Amino acid sequence: MSVQVVAAKMAEVELKDVPTGKDLPAVSPVETPASEGKSLARGDPQKAGSSDAASPTAEPSAKAGEGSLASLAPNHAKMPQASAMKRTDPQQNGGEAFVNRDGTVAEAPRMKKIQFADQKQEFNKRPSKIGRRSLSRSISQSSTDSYSSAASYTDSSDDETSPRDKQQKNSKGNGDFCIKNIKQADFGRREIEIAEQEMPALMALRKRAQGEKPLAGAKVVGCTHITAQTAVLMETLSALGAQCRWAACNIYSTQNEVAAALAEGGFSVFAWKGESEDDFWWCIDRCVNVEGWQPNMILDDGGDLTHWIYKKYPNMFKKIKGIVEESVTGVHRLYQLSKAGKLCVPAMNVNDSVTKQKFDNLYCCRESILDGLKRTTDVMFGGKQVVVCGYGEVGKGCCAALKAMGSIVYVTEIDPICALQACMDGFRLVKLNEVIRQVDIVITCTGNKNVVVREYLDRMKNGCIVCNMGHSNTEIDVASLRTPELTWERVRSQVDHVIWPDGKRIVLLAEGRLLNLSCSTVPTFVLSITATTQALALIELYNAPEGRYKQDVYLLPKKMDEYVASLHLPTFDAHLTELSDEQAKYLGLNKNGPFKPNYYRY
Repeated sequence: MSVQVVAAKMAEVELKDVPTGKDLPAVSPVETPASEGKSLARGDPQKAGSSDAASPTAEPSAKAGEGSLASLAPNHAKMPQASAMKRTDPQQNGGEAFVNRDGTVAEAPRMKKIQFADQKQEFNKRPSKIGRRSLSRSISQSSTDSYSSAASYTDSSDDETSPRDKQQKNSKGNGDFCIKNIKQADFGRREIEIAEQEMPALMALRKRAQGEKPLAGAKVVGCTHITAQTAVLMETLSALGAQCRWAACNIYSTQNEVAAALAEGGFSVFAWKGESEDDFWWCIDRCVNVEGWQPNMILDDGGDLTHWIYKKYPNMFKKIKGIVEESVTGVHRLYQLSKAGKLCVPAMNVNDSVTKQKFDNLYCCRESILDGLKRTTDVMFGGKQVVVCGYGEVGKGCCAALKAMGSIVYVTEIDPICALQACMDGFRLVKLNEVIRQVDIVITCTGNKNVVVREYLDRMKNGCIVCNMGHSNTEIDVASLRTPELTWERVRSQVDHVIWPDGKRIVLLAEGRLLNLSCSTVPTFVLSITATTQALALIELYNAPEGRYKQDVYLLPKKMDEYVASLHLPTFDAHLTELSDEQAKYLGLNKNGPFKPNYYRY
């Protein structure tokens, strides 16, 4: 079959109903109806210069065109030659065929008709206002149905009513929650089931400890990112016997569909994506201040929940057995309370446990920094000049990822040891004011405040991307940008242009809040390590005999760190080497660990 003829055939396919063979007269090898000639004149590439291209007299023209295309086909010499005449065979349900010069009939490729599921519409016609509105609504609904809300560019619901003004109940009639939309529960459940596949340690913990119920009687109030991974943790705590009430530690990181699934499952959840500052504290208060329910354990991320209880309900600490904190910011607050003699319960510093710091902080950020930047800005990393403020575990992960993508990376650091590590890893150590005019991206990950102040923001180049990978929103002085002379322009969710009077603009992500959880998602497997560490820390503090832990901040015992790591090794089909008795004696170790002293730095 001629390549030219096939091309002509494909050009005839249109996005509308095509008449079937029963509606068209059969075409003889000699005659071509005038109506068919008109059709060919409209759609056949061979008709470029003559209205008689379908007739035998136009064959030399067809051959000329065929010669130019035949050079593209590897076996063109063996392909059967056909004229441009075609016929419709009623016996073939409208299938079309070409008549060769020798009189034989060659069947043309059967082209499928393209139809719309809901309506037949031609693209060359402008849709009516009703059609456009309907199409827009269906697209919005589909994005609501199958997305990760942390990564969506639009709000997960068209309903602008504040969740605080709604009366919501789950299918069992329980209304002790406040979320965006309970109808999204089914979608959230699917995301939780996906997360369970990548959280082997928590699933193993459920199986091993479910019969023992080590958290029976525990009443855990939590304030963390409400994502599918947190949902797996909450359901694990519940399986181990705990009662849970939860709020979000970040106004942008909540996955609304996951919150709906938790509420449908009976959890008291108070969170939605895009809370205001007032909503944030209101949700925390609703978790804590409930009649007939007194928390005895705190799981915090950032220290806001602990701070709120100290500020509003200090008497609650009389029944609280311990605090588990997982962030740099929250741990700093705990040490400040301890130093001032105001910490009245034991606290577990999960952030500085090996399984949190060396895995979540490093590997999680190494993968999620690129994800967050790509989803929000579509930026190309190759050749970009980037400054990363802070070379702790988070900074190390960010720098490694950006360097691998071809970026030119600078580092700022106050600690000479971390600074030397940055230099040995091939990064140039600078002061921020030395490079602020030339860099394309600024990333903060120090856990400090006022790292990027208004002076630096004023000196940045046009189009510079500014974002934060630390937990708190204090590292970038966003408040200084809310002045009359500057214009804020919302580009997409969590992406703002801040425009100066001279037209210069910077791209501010998540209003200076945590980039990866506000603008994208994070690797589930790494969060499995952190979540398992949190669960074990809660079990340890809740079941510890009186007097084991005083009113101070503690690290997770080394043996527990090793246990968390061992639970994740089967995923990689990894096999640990066992010490012989002689080797264990030589090293002065127990064969079952712990294998490193507390002062060992991994």
